[in-house]
Amino acid sequence: MTAELANALKAQCAEQRERSLYSATTLLIWLRMLRKVRIAFVVLPIIFGAVAGWDLLKGGGAYATVTAILALVAGLVPAVYAALKLDEHLPTAARLAGEYKNLEILFADLEKVGPLKPFEDFETEYRTARDRLEAANSESYTAPEWCFRAAQKKIKGGHYAFGEDDINTGVKARGGTA
Repeated sequence: MTAELANALKAQCAEQRERSLYSATTLLIWLRMLRKVRIAFVVLPIIFGAVAGWDLLKGGGAYATVTAILALVAGLVPAVYAALKLDEHLPTAARLAGEYKNLEILFADLEKVGPLKPFEDFETEYRTARDRLEAANSESYTAPEWCFRAAQKKIKGGHYAFGEDDINTGVKARGGTA
């Protein structure tokens, strides 16, 4: 009976490892996008403001219109960024991406080593990891759907397969299919 319980718990570890992998990858993709957007929202107003103040464009006619548009955009971009409050997402996305990645590693270790331990120790370690997973899930922080689709593509493409072939996805460690 203990062997059956250990095998069932091992299967749960595999399932939680995979869920953590998808969550971590999705959030890492979202985090990269947030960082790129932040850079764009900081750099673009500087560039537009500099071009708008360029003496070469101070002439009349169409240049005056271009200068006015560039100056307007340079002033609006920071306001739009502040209104979107994207900076508030960065720490949460970074923290949860790291936590899910750590949980992925923890569940993978438990999947491989846990069944070799006394069942009570294995179960205790699993419950501790599961409590951490529940705490991370309780925040209900979600990245956009396109981030999940991109994560699926990366994972199924073999980007996260190391060493042995991944039995669950049929992906070889070097990115080919098994």
